[in-house]
Amino acid sequence: MMAAPKETRMTAKLKSVKSPSVRDRVGKEEWQVRVDLAAAYQLAAQLRWTDLIYTHFSARIPGTEHLLINAYGLMFDEITASNLVKIDIDGRILDDPLEYGINQAGYVIHSCVHKARPEIACVIHTHTRAGVAVSAMKCGLLPISQHAMRVHGELAYHDYEGIALELDEQTRMARDLGQTSKAMILRNHGLLALGESVREAFEVMYYLDCACQIQVDAVAGGMENVLLMSKQAASTADEQFHRDNRSAQHKDWPALLRMLERKGIRYQ
Repeated sequence: MMAAPKETRMTAKLKSVKSPSVRDRVGKEEWQVRVDLAAAYQLAAQLRWTDLIYTHFSARIPGTEHLLINAYGLMFDEITASNLVKIDIDGRILDDPLEYGINQAGYVIHSCVHKARPEIACVIHTHTRAGVAVSAMKCGLLPISQHAMRVHGELAYHDYEGIALELDEQTRMARDLGQTSKAMILRNHGLLALGESVREAFEVMYYLDCACQIQVDAVAGGMENVLLMSKQAASTADEQFHRDNRSAQHKDWPALLRMLERKGIRYQ
């Protein structure tokens, strides 16, 4: 019998990192947050929001100042509810099943937001090509699409200071974020989305990133061809997205989880 080609033998040895389930040693609320956050990572992998291992999502464990964040070194499609790292608000690792540690820049950014905005349950940070492209545009995000209106009234900006490794940047980042913003463009860097649930943060990032993609495509034809919304139209759309009892608030997340299930993606 002929031996399998070298490429096939090498591929067969590649395996995802595995960790034992932590479900039996964490509370019910923590487990649910772990599941939702892991699902967000898996959905981000499907949407190609990834930048190798270098971006990060975090979620606060209800009733605590403890955060969950990705282990530094995993691809997004390897992240599960059980291999998330638990840290306190000061960055001390409380539980790291894989002993991979965390990204220092991730800690600086995420702890800053969670400290400044205690009502926020989840923070999503990305470096997508469209997001970084718009972050480098002097005009910022333009009111040219319905998608942009989802974040129009909740968008803040923070100037680039280098890789987010220095703790003193947190003061300026918190100042620029303010007390009402749910989205932030980190100049020359990427995007940030906040939510009072994992689901809300994911929705904010989805619309923000789509708006950036639309803008990059639109301005490719020349700014003279780009049609800005009127202030009245922008205000109307903004109000409609934030109306009470908007049905998307309880319909989109279950639909996204069903998509992961259909694809056979395991994250619990």
